[in-house]
Amino acid sequence: MNKAESKYFNTAKLMNTAFLYLLEKKEYDKITVKEICEKAGVNRSTFYLHYETMEDLLLETIDNLNREFIDCFEDKPTIVDKKSSMFLTERYLIPYLNFVKKNKRVLKIIHSKPELFNSQNVFMKMYTRFFNPALKVFNVGEKEKPYVFEFFTKGVVAVVKKWIEKECEDSVDFITQLIINFVGCRV
Repeated sequence: MNKAESKYFNTAKLMNTAFLYLLEKKEYDKITVKEICEKAGVNRSTFYLHYETMEDLLLETIDNLNREFIDCFEDKPTIVDKKSSMFLTERYLIPYLNFVKKNKRVLKIIHSKPELFNSQNVFMKMYTRFFNPALKVFNVGEKEKPYVFEFFTKGVVAVVKKWIEKECEDSVDFITQLIINFVGCRV
Protein backbone atom coordinates (compact mmCIF):
# COMPACT_ATOMS: atom_id res chain seq x y z
CA MET A 1 0.00 0.00 0.00
CA ASN A 2 1.45 3.34 -0.99
CA LYS A 3 1.36 6.52 1.09
CA ALA A 4 -1.73 7.96 -0.67
CA GLU A 5 -3.70 4.71 -0.17
CA SER A 6 -2.62 4.60 3.46
CA LYS A 7 -3.79 8.17 4.03
CA TYR A 8 -7.09 7.39 2.29
CA PHE A 9 -7.74 4.36 4.54
CA ASN A 10 -6.66 6.19 7.69
CA THR A 11 -9.06 9.02 6.90
CA ALA A 12 -11.87 6.53 6.25
CA LYS A 13 -11.11 4.88 9.59
CA LEU A 14 -11.30 8.27 11.33
CA MET A 15 -14.72 8.86 9.81
CA ASN A 16 -15.90 5.35 10.77
CA THR A 17 -14.78 5.96 14.35
CA ALA A 18 -16.45 9.40 14.45
CA PHE A 19 -19.64 7.92 13.04
CA LEU A 20 -19.75 5.18 15.68
CA TYR A 21 -19.02 7.69 18.44
CA LEU A 22 -21.93 9.85 17.27
CA LEU A 23 -24.22 6.81 17.05
CA GLU A 24 -23.62 6.26 20.76
CA LYS A 25 -25.01 9.74 21.40
CA LYS A 26 -27.80 10.18 18.83
CA GLU A 27 -30.04 8.51 16.32
CA TYR A 28 -28.68 7.77 12.85
CA ASP A 29 -31.06 10.13 11.06
CA LYS A 30 -30.00 13.00 13.34
CA ILE A 31 -26.27 12.70 12.56
CA THR A 32 -24.94 15.14 9.98
CA VAL A 33 -21.97 15.02 7.66
CA LYS A 34 -20.75 18.20 9.35
CA GLU A 35 -20.70 16.48 12.76
CA ILE A 36 -18.82 13.48 11.40
CA CYS A 37 -16.24 15.73 9.75
CA GLU A 38 -15.77 17.81 12.91
CA LYS A 39 -15.36 14.73 15.08
CA ALA A 40 -12.99 13.07 12.57
CA GLY A 41 -11.02 16.28 12.01
CA VAL A 42 -11.54 16.26 8.24
CA ASN A 43 -13.07 18.64 5.71
CA ARG A 44 -16.56 18.12 4.34
CA SER A 45 -15.08 17.64 0.86
CA THR A 46 -13.02 14.76 2.25
CA PHE A 47 -16.21 13.03 3.36
CA TYR A 48 -17.57 13.27 -0.20
CA LEU A 49 -14.29 12.01 -1.60
CA HIS A 50 -14.97 8.78 0.34
CA TYR A 51 -18.77 8.54 0.33
CA GLU A 52 -21.72 9.78 -1.66
CA THR A 53 -24.18 9.44 1.23
CA MET A 54 -24.36 8.69 4.93
CA GLU A 55 -25.67 5.26 4.00
CA ASP A 56 -22.37 4.57 2.20
CA LEU A 57 -20.55 5.31 5.45
CA LEU A 58 -22.93 3.06 7.38
CA LEU A 59 -22.47 0.21 4.88
CA GLU A 60 -18.68 0.59 4.98
CA THR A 61 -18.75 0.55 8.78
CA ILE A 62 -20.80 -2.65 8.80
CA ASP A 63 -18.53 -4.22 6.18
CA ASN A 64 -15.42 -3.32 8.20
CA LEU A 65 -16.90 -4.87 11.35
CA ASN A 66 -17.86 -8.05 9.51
CA ARG A 67 -14.38 -8.31 7.99
CA GLU A 68 -12.74 -7.75 11.38
CA PHE A 69 -14.99 -10.44 12.86
CA ILE A 70 -14.00 -13.04 10.25
CA ASP A 71 -10.33 -12.03 10.60
CA CYS A 72 -10.41 -12.73 14.35
CA PHE A 73 -10.35 -16.45 13.59
CA GLU A 74 -6.99 -18.03 12.79
CA ASP A 75 -8.55 -20.20 10.16
CA LYS A 76 -12.05 -20.93 8.91
CA PRO A 77 -14.25 -20.74 12.01
CA THR A 78 -15.67 -24.09 13.01
CA ILE A 79 -18.51 -24.22 15.47
CA VAL A 80 -18.66 -28.01 15.72
CA ASP A 81 -16.38 -30.75 16.91
CA LYS A 82 -17.57 -34.04 15.41
CA LYS A 83 -15.26 -36.13 17.58
CA SER A 84 -16.76 -34.92 20.85
CA SER A 85 -20.21 -34.26 19.36
CA MET A 86 -20.03 -30.66 20.60
CA PHE A 87 -22.08 -28.14 18.67
CA LEU A 88 -20.38 -24.99 19.99
CA THR A 89 -16.65 -25.28 20.60
CA GLU A 90 -13.99 -23.29 22.43
CA ARG A 91 -12.12 -23.00 19.13
CA TYR A 92 -15.02 -20.91 17.82
CA LEU A 93 -16.19 -19.21 21.02
CA ILE A 94 -12.87 -17.88 22.34
CA PRO A 95 -11.98 -15.81 19.22
CA TYR A 96 -15.62 -14.71 18.97
CA LEU A 97 -15.72 -13.55 22.60
CA ASN A 98 -12.32 -11.84 22.31
CA PHE A 99 -13.76 -9.91 19.34
CA VAL A 100 -16.81 -9.00 21.42
CA LYS A 101 -14.69 -7.80 24.33
CA LYS A 102 -12.48 -5.70 22.06
CA ASN A 103 -15.51 -4.17 20.31
CA LYS A 104 -18.00 -3.96 23.18
CA ARG A 105 -18.79 -0.26 22.60
CA VAL A 106 -19.67 -0.91 18.97
CA LEU A 107 -21.65 -4.03 19.83
CA LYS A 108 -23.67 -2.05 22.38
CA ILE A 109 -24.67 0.24 19.53
CA ILE A 110 -25.51 -2.71 17.30
CA HIS A 111 -27.65 -4.33 20.01
CA SER A 112 -29.48 -1.06 20.62
CA LYS A 113 -30.06 -0.42 16.89
CA PRO A 114 -30.37 -3.88 15.27
CA GLU A 115 -32.46 -2.62 12.34
CA LEU A 116 -29.84 -0.01 11.44
CA PHE A 117 -27.08 -2.61 11.32
CA ASN A 118 -29.27 -5.13 9.50
CA SER A 119 -28.71 -7.72 12.23
CA GLN A 120 -31.22 -10.14 10.71
CA ASN A 121 -29.13 -10.27 7.53
CA VAL A 122 -26.00 -10.96 9.60
CA PHE A 123 -27.79 -13.84 11.35
CA MET A 124 -28.80 -15.28 7.98
CA LYS A 125 -25.20 -15.11 6.78
CA MET A 126 -24.13 -16.90 9.97
CA TYR A 127 -26.80 -19.53 9.32
CA THR A 128 -25.57 -20.11 5.78
CA ARG A 129 -21.88 -20.06 6.60
CA PHE A 130 -21.69 -21.78 9.99
CA PHE A 131 -24.90 -23.26 11.28
CA ASN A 132 -26.40 -24.95 8.24
CA PRO A 133 -23.23 -27.01 7.58
CA ALA A 134 -22.98 -27.80 11.30
CA LEU A 135 -26.59 -28.91 11.46
CA LYS A 136 -25.95 -31.23 8.52
CA VAL A 137 -23.06 -32.83 10.44
CA PHE A 138 -25.50 -33.71 13.22
CA ASN A 139 -28.21 -34.85 10.78
CA VAL A 140 -30.71 -32.24 11.95
CA GLY A 141 -33.76 -32.43 9.71
CA GLU A 142 -34.83 -29.54 7.48
CA LYS A 143 -38.00 -29.02 9.51
CA GLU A 144 -36.04 -28.71 12.78
CA LYS A 145 -33.19 -26.53 11.44
CA PRO A 146 -34.87 -23.12 11.90
CA TYR A 147 -35.79 -23.98 15.49
CA VAL A 148 -32.36 -25.29 16.41
CA PHE A 149 -30.72 -22.23 14.83
CA GLU A 150 -33.06 -19.92 16.75
CA PHE A 151 -32.36 -21.71 20.01
CA PHE A 152 -28.59 -21.58 19.69
CA THR A 153 -28.27 -18.05 18.31
CA LYS A 154 -30.74 -16.43 20.70
CA GLY A 155 -29.18 -18.21 23.65
CA VAL A 156 -25.65 -17.16 22.75
CA VAL A 157 -26.75 -13.61 21.90
CA ALA A 158 -28.55 -13.30 25.25
CA VAL A 159 -25.47 -14.39 27.20
CA VAL A 160 -23.17 -12.11 25.17
CA LYS A 161 -25.55 -9.16 25.46
CA LYS A 162 -25.65 -9.55 29.27
CA TRP A 163 -21.84 -9.80 29.32
CA ILE A 164 -21.55 -6.59 27.30
CA GLU A 165 -24.01 -4.85 29.67
CA LYS A 166 -21.65 -5.85 32.49
CA GLU A 167 -18.74 -4.28 30.55
CA CYS A 168 -17.25 -7.74 29.84
CA GLU A 169 -16.00 -7.90 33.41
CA ASP A 170 -16.08 -11.71 33.51
CA SER A 171 -13.30 -13.53 31.70
CA VAL A 172 -13.61 -14.89 28.17
CA ASP A 173 -12.96 -18.38 29.57
CA PHE A 174 -15.81 -18.02 32.07
CA ILE A 175 -18.29 -16.89 29.39
CA THR A 176 -17.08 -19.62 27.03
CA GLN A 177 -17.81 -22.28 29.63
CA LEU A 178 -21.21 -20.73 30.41
CA ILE A 179 -22.22 -20.83 26.77
CA ILE A 180 -20.98 -24.38 26.35
CA ASN A 181 -22.88 -25.40 29.47
CA PHE A 182 -26.08 -23.57 28.49
CA VAL A 183 -26.38 -24.04 24.74
CA GLY A 184 -23.30 -25.94 23.71
CA CYS A 185 -24.87 -29.22 24.66
CA ARG A 186 -23.95 -32.38 22.89
CA VAL A 187 -26.15 -33.09 19.93
